Amino acid sequence: MKRRNFVKVTAAGSVGALGLSAGQNKAKASAQSTKEVLMKVGCQHGGTTKENLEFLARHGVFHIDGGSPKEIAGVGWDLEDSLAKKEACEKYGITLEAYHLPLSSAGIDRISTPNIMLGKSPERDREIEMIQQMIEVAGKTGVRLLLYNTIILPILRTGRTVDPSRGNASYSTWNYEEAVKQGLDKESITGGGADIDEIYERITYFLDRVLPVAEEYNVKLGNHIADPPAPVAYRGVTRWNSPDVFAGIKRFAQLYDSPSHGFNLCLGSTAEGLRDPKTEIIPIIKWVGERKQIFNIHLRNIKGGWNNFQEVYPDNGDMDFVQVVRALRDVGYDGMLMPDHIPQHEDPASGLQGHAFAFGYNKALIQAIAAEGIE
Repeated sequence: MKRRNFVKVTAAGSVGALGLSAGQNKAKASAQSTKEVLMKVGCQHGGTTKENLEFLARHGVFHIDGGSPKEIAGVGWDLEDSLAKKEACEKYGITLEAYHLPLSSAGIDRISTPNIMLGKSPERDREIEMIQQMIEVAGKTGVRLLLYNTIILPILRTGRTVDPSRGNASYSTWNYEEAVKQGLDKESITGGGADIDEIYERITYFLDRVLPVAEEYNVKLGNHIADPPAPVAYRGVTRWNSPDVFAGIKRFAQLYDSPSHGFNLCLGSTAEGLRDPKTEIIPIIKWVGERKQIFNIHLRNIKGGWNNFQEVYPDNGDMDFVQVVRALRDVGYDGMLMPDHIPQHEDPASGLQGHAFAFGYNKALIQAIAAEGIE
């Protein structure tokens, strides 16, 4: 099956009535302007242990990315373990919405399927067969979303920034000029460099072979934004969404017309490639959302933007998340809204504290937007 040849699912529009009275027109306009909020709070951390599921249920989080089932070397995922994970979630009323494929943001040196993005055959063909089996396991388990990354370099950061105004929380930080000063741009990488065309060849080689399987098993594949978008040929690699993150998103989105092809749209990583995240993020949400290619949302805020940013709390970054959630509502987004890259602190419980804060914040955002227009 070739690219651009997958079936695209479209929704039918409604037909308006003629000859309405002024009052009827006003009521109709009000109904059209009040859109239902379909998204829900989710989580991607902690897996399906009893402790984590109870933590999530206590905080009203009933939709999760469960990590990954046990991996059988050379084969794929253990179906029985996947079914056990789903059963464990159901005991707490939690829906197991998604898994992570072994194509992660950790970079190719730390995953079990490195040759897919290294473009090395025949090794990548064997790894793709494993991914195909994983899609089948997810479909048989009722997990309808698989999240993945198409990167060579791992997440890029230059240090942490302490914020005394937020109790000395520390924020993960990227500054390109500092990276050059530290010589990070000169570090060698496994497999050598790759230009943008080579990156897209490897992406399409992979997706040509897995998207038909995903469609067969009614599974969506959500690609995460390369974190962060970076200058061309940084460490010899041009990331698929660089240097213009919106142009990269459009290019990737338009590779296929398939209901299984879309994004794990990390708003933090997307904002990292923008000059003015507050104003530039909304058109991106609108464009991708109207194509029905937003499969998952990482709700992470930042201060700064292209080549210089800090990952902060959802309420003290440059993006206005009220506007963001309103935009997601308006495009009919119905997936998870999940915390991502929580700020840290020396308090051993800071991770749980940060997630609890973010869960409450996300729930309040959804409730506030849902209440708009209700008399």
